[in-house]
Amino acid sequence: MDNSICQVYEDEIQSLEEEIKLLTEKYEESQQESTFFSDEEILMSIKSLQREFEGESKGHESPSDLKAQLESLEKDLSFLMKFTGIQFTSHSKKTVEKTRSRTVQKHRLSGNCHSLSFQLEFQLLEMQNKESVSAAITDLSIIMKSGEDSDMRKLVSSTEEHGNLLTFFRSLSSYAEWCEHRRCTFLHFK
Repeated sequence: MDNSICQVYEDEIQSLEEEIKLLTEKYEESQQESTFFSDEEILMSIKSLQREFEGESKGHESPSDLKAQLESLEKDLSFLMKFTGIQFTSHSKKTVEKTRSRTVQKHRLSGNCHSLSFQLEFQLLEMQNKESVSAAITDLSIIMKSGEDSDMRKLVSSTEEHGNLLTFFRSLSSYAEWCEHRRCTFLHFK
């Protein structure tokens, strides 16, 4: 029995020694990476970035112009939300891949249109060549709270297949508006 207990302790000691060795190697690698640049090179890079920042900040608009532009954009957004009934409640974006000519971003949107809730997940693929930039939507997934309706299921599956978000939002706006009218009518007769 003593031999088995000793063996367990020896195994534990060996695994801890291996872990210490791995951590020591990682630490040494990180130290080498941090000392890759000299202090002078780091200071020169900081000064260069400061000069670039100062040059860029001179070209920006004044705060009052930016504030006016922001207010104008907020009015436009408010008008579009009232006009279409679509209101986004959350958005997240994550860059999955980025090269010189190609960028892939994963987007997640959620919101509601009148009384219908929706959630979209898709990847936006942007390809850039010398003359232009093209974008395509891939891996589109739509989740609707009112998935019982066969017409809505057809719209969702067609949109997921073709990746045409403009058609989806136009159809959703119209469909949700008529759902709201139907709901108000049924409430009137109750």
